[in-house]
Amino acid sequence: MGHAMLVSFGVRLILYQHLHIVLIILSFVGHGDARVTSTFVRSEWPSTDIPLENEAFAIPKGHNAPQQVHITQGDYDGKAVIISWVTTAEPGPSKVQYGASKDNSEFTAEGTVTNYTFYNYKSGYIHHCLVDGLEYNTKYYYKIGVGDSSREFWFQTPPKIDPDASYTFGVIGDLGQTFNSLSTLEHYMQSGGQTVLYVGDLSYADRYTYNDVGIRWDSWGRFIERSTAYQPWIWSAGNHEIEYMPNMGEVLPFKSYLQRFSTPHTASNSSNPLWYAVRRASAHIIVLSSYSPFVKYTPQWMWLREELKKVDREKTPWLIILMHMPIYSSNLAHYMEGESMRAVFESWFVCFKVDLIFAGHVHAYERSVRNFFPFSVHFLWYRISNIHYNVSSGDRYPVPDKSAPVYITVGDGGNQEGLAGRFWDPQPDYSAFREASYGHSTLEIRNRTHAFYHWNRNDDGKKVKTDSVVFYNQYWASNLHRRRGLQKSHCKL
Repeated sequence: MGHAMLVSFGVRLILYQHLHIVLIILSFVGHGDARVTSTFVRSEWPSTDIPLENEAFAIPKGHNAPQQVHITQGDYDGKAVIISWVTTAEPGPSKVQYGASKDNSEFTAEGTVTNYTFYNYKSGYIHHCLVDGLEYNTKYYYKIGVGDSSREFWFQTPPKIDPDASYTFGVIGDLGQTFNSLSTLEHYMQSGGQTVLYVGDLSYADRYTYNDVGIRWDSWGRFIERSTAYQPWIWSAGNHEIEYMPNMGEVLPFKSYLQRFSTPHTASNSSNPLWYAVRRASAHIIVLSSYSPFVKYTPQWMWLREELKKVDREKTPWLIILMHMPIYSSNLAHYMEGESMRAVFESWFVCFKVDLIFAGHVHAYERSVRNFFPFSVHFLWYRISNIHYNVSSGDRYPVPDKSAPVYITVGDGGNQEGLAGRFWDPQPDYSAFREASYGHSTLEIRNRTHAFYHWNRNDDGKKVKTDSVVFYNQYWASNLHRRRGLQKSHCKL
């Protein structure tokens, strides 16, 4: 890099820093210095699933027409997608025709087809097709199916891996298939999000029995297709995907989920589809499985140890982790269920200065970390950790820790179990904002130093930005001494 380019970058970084300070002052003035437990209450739609005959679950017209179409990232760096769909009458071709022109599908990719049974339910024919070798930042059109029953969609590839690549992620969890779920999904589709980070609990089909379990997986696949056919959803599994039902003879965990939803786990050297990593734009995203073994020496533990070593904040400055079970939550529902994972992994999260950890499970919204001036010693809000505690000694409570992540719970997608409206009182110091309402979040990464975050409440059918904050990158927005420390980090793994 030449001297002029270095000077230019330095000037831009200083301008970004001043802009950040102005923005956070404005945010601080608006919210004050108090912890917030929202008192907002509205009459929500009933927490019951939408009837199967509703148009939200419409079956596409045509004999054996592809349905339940969804895509996810198909490789480590965003130049591939996995396109999945279901045919019901017969397998049909597992082929994707695609190209950068709507009128010219110049490329073809061949996929695989499978099916499964669950009790007496027999699934349709489930297709998974890897489409790779794509160009960055390009709109692709694709067609699946044959003849009059074929269907056409499109997707946009991300920008190339770059520390200043801007990108907007949606964050959704515990969606289900109620009218509240539909409100969340429709609001997200208006948000400008380019890829969804999904934090587990998908269809809630396990709330049913016998053949209805599979039928409600099918309805959910058609329900989400309005978004998932056009942009990647990065999947993680929750407790409702386990489906351990010995009374029905079904004892294989995650059976339906693993058949229906493919992940690019082998691209990150994972031995299991339930935990994996991808890089997208300026973000390194790690997906963990809360309901798979994760203690020392297990496959997930060993994989995460190696994956964290591969993170390069010079290329992907934003380090984001997805899990289903929150490890910090002040809601009475599922309280401290994530404590075992916290005890195993929190020291790694702190040592590697993870930026954000998104979780679901609790059917409410909560954000930790009150923001602070990253270039000042005057803390307005702070990050916390509990890594010094053990059963014999150490700090009993979480303490301020500038290297700790932000913890955000977004288990508020709209499922049939309803909201978790009971929080611990008083509100813990680490909890900055909490509210029991349905909604979704967006994370707008602007560059290597900062990102704009919004939680959007479903307010009587309208999308309302309720919690907004500027997040500073743990690596690039810190001072040079801390950045060099991370470069030379000798984390105990």
